[in-house]
Amino acid sequence: MLVLMPVPSDPKARWRVRIAFLCLFVVFVALSFGAWYLADLGRLLERNAARESQVALQGITEPAQIDAALRQHPSDKFLQLVAMAGRAATDTNAAADKLSGEVEQPPIPAGINLAALNRPDLETLRRDLKTAEANASAFMPRYTALLKTERDAIEKYALSLHAGEETLTRLLDIVDKRHAERSALFSNMMAARAEFYRAYESLVAVIAGEAGAYKVVDGQFVFQFQRTVDRYNIANHATAVAAKRVGELAEERKTLDKAQQAAWLQFVTGK
Repeated sequence: MLVLMPVPSDPKARWRVRIAFLCLFVVFVALSFGAWYLADLGRLLERNAARESQVALQGITEPAQIDAALRQHPSDKFLQLVAMAGRAATDTNAAADKLSGEVEQPPIPAGINLAALNRPDLETLRRDLKTAEANASAFMPRYTALLKTERDAIEKYALSLHAGEETLTRLLDIVDKRHAERSALFSNMMAARAEFYRAYESLVAVIAGEAGAYKVVDGQFVFQFQRTVDRYNIANHATAVAAKRVGELAEERKTLDKAQQAAWLQFVTGK
């Protein structure tokens, strides 16, 4: 229920009411200006601190040098933050490489002489290739979890240092961009590896299915029927194409590593 308060009829009372409202308005404006001023001052101090940190980072050409700069300026929060973020990225890359190595369990030896394998050996290789294909297909959710853990750790550490909003936003933008690029690359890499294992398994299946019925002349399989030759050639070509794609993506990763390192150093040094 809305209760209407009567306006005092006494002129002095009316003036007191007006003065009270005016004081409240002045206080509101002052508080609003103070909040804006403090926020702007915080941003100014943050930029000044970042500039001071970047002076300490001049001449940095490798991420490893950031730790050396931090040892010279141990109380610098910006240096603490970028050093921690760099270590977190390194740890994530190491964990990703470990996961990648676990795709093949046991490892598939390179350059296997299929002609020297007997039927049981060929069937074992087929099982290993099927397992590797399944592991490659299941890789990305585990990799995505690694990236999330890294980002959460960086954000938590930045907040513990009371990093400014501008610095935190720029840092997380760099992290998110790097993660997006690496996620896309690793997705393609694992898809290519899965395709390689699938094609290779098909090739081994052709040979295993003809065990005891083929000959090996000068390192070449000689099959009894043309249809087997055709199946073998198709599987062999698919395996070669898939292997080439895996190699191309490995080179793409090297290129991406260099580009991301350059972008990280640009963020750190402010250049």
